[in-house]
Formats: sequence, C-alpha cells, structure tokens
Amino acid sequence: MPFTADAIAAQQVQERLKSLQQIVHDIEKKRQQSEQGINALQKYAQDDKSGQSSQKLRSLYKTSITQAEQEEEVIRKALNQIAEIRNIKNERRIQARIASNKESIRRGTWMKMLSSSAQTLPLYTSKIGEKAPSLCGAVPADPNYIAKVIENSLQPVQQEIWLQLCYNHSTSKYEVDDILKEQNQKGRHTLSRRRVIPLPLMRANPETDPQALFSQGTLVMALFPQTTCFYKALVSKPPETHTDDYELLFEDATYPEGYSPPHYVAQRYVIAFKQKN
Repeated sequence: MPFTADAIAAQQVQERLKSLQQIVHDIEKKRQQSEQGINALQKYAQDDKSGQSSQKLRSLYKTSITQAEQEEEVIRKALNQIAEIRNIKNERRIQARIASNKESIRRGTWMKMLSSSAQTLPLYTSKIGEKAPSLCGAVPADPNYIAKVIENSLQPVQQEIWLQLCYNHSTSKYEVDDILKEQNQKGRHTLSRRRVIPLPLMRANPETDPQALFSQGTLVMALFPQTTCFYKALVSKPPETHTDDYELLFEDATYPEGYSPPHYVAQRYVIAFKQKN
C-alpha cells in the first residue's frame, strides 16, 4: 500500500524530531564542557597572580574557545533541524491547499498566518568573517535564484502596491493565485521570473550582521500593517536586536510631512524599493 503525502511528511517530521532530541542532549553535554572549561580558566587566572605560567593560560584559553565553537556547531545543527521541520509542514499545507476545493481562507486568518511566518522566520547569526547570505534580511536574492513552492514572494502591480503570491515548481514560470478572493473569483496568472521578488528566508541579527539590514533613511517597500499590500516607506529606525521590527514611515500625502506616523514591520516584509521601469 503506497504512502500518502501526509504520511510521508509525518514520517519526515518524526525522523527530524528524533534527531533533534539527540542534538538537544548533545547541546547540554557541550554546554557543560564549555562551562567547566571557563571555570578552570577563571580559577587558574585568579590563582596565578604572578602571570608566570602564561603558556598554561594560553592553553586553557584555546581549550575554552574550541569548546565554545563545538557548542555553537551543535546549536546550529539543532536550528537547521527546526528549519527543516517547519519547511516540511509549510510545504504540506500549501500542497493541501492547492489540491483542495475549499474556499479561500479568510482575511483574519491570513493576517495571523503572515504574523506567524514573520515571527518564526529563522535567525541567521554569522560566524567571524562570514557575510550574510542572499535572502537574509536586506540581502537580495542571487540573479538566477528561483523561489521554492513553500516560499512567499511578491509581484509588482503598481509602483506603490504589491501582492502576495507563491511559486509553483510544476511549471517553468511563476503561477499566481489570489488566495483572499472567493473561490468562484479565483484566477491564475503566469509571470516571468523578473516580475517576482522573493521575500527574505532568514532574519538578520543586528548584533552580528548590521550590514544585512536597511539603514536609517533607506527607501523600501513594506507590508502595511493589517493588509496584504506593500507600499513605499522610509526607514526611520532599523532593528537593534534580533526581536525588533523596523520602524517605518509610509508615504502618505494626507500628512503635511508626506509620511505617516511610525509603523512597525517585521524583517520578513521589508524589501528594497525598485523604480518602476
């Protein structure tokens, strides 16, 4: 009897959860080793007030650094497993929605999904000397990049307005559905790759990768709160911690300054502004 798509996805998730459980135990072991190494280093530094045994002190420093790097590596493995589990679940939900004949989800539900997607977006923390990869924060996609079906993207409709869409690998181009319309109003549109801008796949950490964020005064396109439309905005304040959102001023001719009061938008929904061709 062949496995269903749901069964395969469930099995994949269970395999990764089992692996994640083991990795969590490994993290605790590495944490204890790191803690012991740091305690030994601190104790030796306090006891050796003359500073004559500098070679021993350097050796303890190197050991502590190695232990910290090993702990970091295991933590990154855990984060990768979590990201894979999330991607499997997201892909299955999208495939189920495509295959079903149910009505489009309601706007309120869609708003919650957008918020959840922003909050659970993986955080990228670079190692020393590394640069943030493409689609991390403000870093754009590579020229030949093709979005996966589980990713969200944007399609320019006007200079100020953008729509939410998904990419379908079953075709050679992007196929777009307006999931907020009623079932009998749905229409599928086909777009070339240059007409689509993928959203970030990772959040940038301001403490380690500030260059991967839009700086103050940068003109961007951003999702206006409680809508599915992207509008032109000015960065008033970039995130200062990994939990912060952008503080943005949206263009609004009804205000004397030409901009709205500050609104807060997650990294997931802030992209570079491109002049209309």
